[in-house]
Amino acid sequence: MAAGSLGKRLVACLLNVSEARRKELVEAVARAALHNAEGVRREGTTVLNIFNDRDYNRSVITIVTSIDSIKDAVLSACEKAFELIDMRAHTGVHPCMGAVDLIPIYPLGEEVGVEDCAKEARAVAQGLTKRIQGTSAFLFGWADYPLQRGLAQRRKEMGWFKKTTDLQAIRPDVGPQPQKRFGLTGVGASPYVMNCNVTIDTQDIAIGRSIASAIRGSTPGGLPGVQVLALPHEGAVEITCNVESVKGSPPPGHATAGEPWPSFSVAGHQYCHAPASLIAARVAELAGRQGVGTQGAALVGFTPLECRGLAELALAQGSAEFWKEQRRIRM
Repeated sequence: MAAGSLGKRLVACLLNVSEARRKELVEAVARAALHNAEGVRREGTTVLNIFNDRDYNRSVITIVTSIDSIKDAVLSACEKAFELIDMRAHTGVHPCMGAVDLIPIYPLGEEVGVEDCAKEARAVAQGLTKRIQGTSAFLFGWADYPLQRGLAQRRKEMGWFKKTTDLQAIRPDVGPQPQKRFGLTGVGASPYVMNCNVTIDTQDIAIGRSIASAIRGSTPGGLPGVQVLALPHEGAVEITCNVESVKGSPPPGHATAGEPWPSFSVAGHQYCHAPASLIAARVAELAGRQGVGTQGAALVGFTPLECRGLAELALAQGSAEFWKEQRRIRM
């Protein structure tokens, strides 16, 4: 991630909101990140892309700006989201707990350190619960000091994977007891997390779950850094993967599998992540053993290098609503 004059201290927030069926609402949330309370556009801020999935009823808004501006941009978007989304009326097959479900902050180069991101994530959580009364949050990753528990662990502890969650049993890290209208929001920071989804040609969720279990990073022989769910999706089953960046070089046994693992550096430390092609190939292999084909794979958003490069392009062009130029990309 070579630094450019427009790329100094850049960070990305992949804001996850629990709405996708009203796209105009989601775009209103995205635009809120680009303007202050007086409606003045924030310089040096862009929304690179918006992912909408109707079945999941979930959208991901990719906000990029400097580390010094990320808190205000994200809080503006969250205020609009909490104003427009009511979790009491939400339906969708993807697990979620909050109207704003997830606020991850990722550094996009050497210029931003771990503690910078952790500090801003904690400030976002505090600001969220102060500016929107009744909201609450849990912390993960670098922001979860000193334990630095990962997102999957924190979600499990909070009951995110359950079909029905007892909000009264949850003890948030920041804010009051979660309310049904707002739910609970995860806020944290980490090396970049990519998302890759592979659709298998079956409606048998048991087959999907067996594949998810086999490639999960916590399974012996699984793909390091890969967290997986199998979900019904558009009449088939989707293997939906969070692809966490792994510190150092690819683990033994995976370094030469397919294309090289893309790598990048944060604060002098090297990270890499499993390529989407490897995930798709592994899913296709496992599905094929059960007589099932695949319908295709989709990268949800960008790789870390793509995110940095597109952000610099958008900022150089002065394009705040850059997502309008990314319609061809299936997010």
